[in-house]
Amino acid sequence: MAGKKILMLVGDFVEDYEVMVPFQMLLMVGHTVHAVCPGKKAGDKVRTAVHDFEGDQTYSEKPGHNFTLNATFDEIRPEDYDGLVIPGGRAPEYIRLNAKVLDIVRHFAQAQKPIASICHGQLVLVAAGVLQGRTCTAYPAIKPDVVAAGASWADVNDTFSNAEVDGYLVTAPAWPAHPAWMRKFMELLGTRIEP
Repeated sequence: MAGKKILMLVGDFVEDYEVMVPFQMLLMVGHTVHAVCPGKKAGDKVRTAVHDFEGDQTYSEKPGHNFTLNATFDEIRPEDYDGLVIPGGRAPEYIRLNAKVLDIVRHFAQAQKPIASICHGQLVLVAAGVLQGRTCTAYPAIKPDVVAAGASWADVNDTFSNAEVDGYLVTAPAWPAHPAWMRKFMELLGTRIEP
């Protein structure tokens, strides 16, 4: 298997596990991953947030690690990449306001290249207008946005560990779904992991 080139769209207060773990997993199997943030360049950092499920009505939020970007947003060309990853956290709320972010997402959707989006990352898909007629899941609080965008909602299981595939799109509700979400994304990329 030849390694693929993956683009990851992040921003300050991206969810810690949802950026760190997929980034490392994709590197581990031989892919190149470029993590970028609007307004930042390679070597800059984004702050992360740790979201956890502790029995409250919603997730809790705590400071996470700093994550170093390894590519410059203004220099990337989406046509150079084989797949796209959109982590959750609070970053999707505001990176979706960036026109180039939306153009990047539309490029991947129109070209039917694999897109992996998790948790609140689906807010970026909604803003890009690429969910019409798709089936996907997300963090449950995002369900009204996903449905209003014309998508069919795939229910979240009790452990938040499921992932949904619809063509080139794989979505998941939160970081407990990493094993299923990344496995399905890697299958779309053509990555073979031998048992």
